[in-house]
Amino acid sequence: MNAARQAQLRERLETLREELLAEGRMAIPPARSDAVSQPDEDEAPLTEMTQSIASNRNRERSERLEQIAEALALLAEDPEDFESCEGCGENIGRRRLELMPWVRLCVACQEKIERDGHVPGSRRNLTDYR
Repeated sequence: MNAARQAQLRERLETLREELLAEGRMAIPPARSDAVSQPDEDEAPLTEMTQSIASNRNRERSERLEQIAEALALLAEDPEDFESCEGCGENIGRRRLELMPWVRLCVACQEKIERDGHVPGSRRNLTDYR
């Protein structure tokens, strides 16, 4: 990987990190406004859904920030391996890295993991809902 490509990827990762940090954490609304009141029966499902959405967004944001930090570290330590898939060793693909510079797997290896392995949050069988 040449120096210009390294600089381009580093800049993209740093921009993504700054955008995520600028967004900040999503506030999770409390179920009740005070400790004495009972939650409104009509409002409770909406509050639970809002809490779940905020919690998921915060978790995904934290995971993405961690992935970006790992990608920046790899780019600094071993730029020649940065474009190599951790699964098969082939090049990840220029366009894929431009869109998601934190990824560590090529499309084929990512598809294999999603098809063969369990990806958190995915449900493929009726028995997954038990």
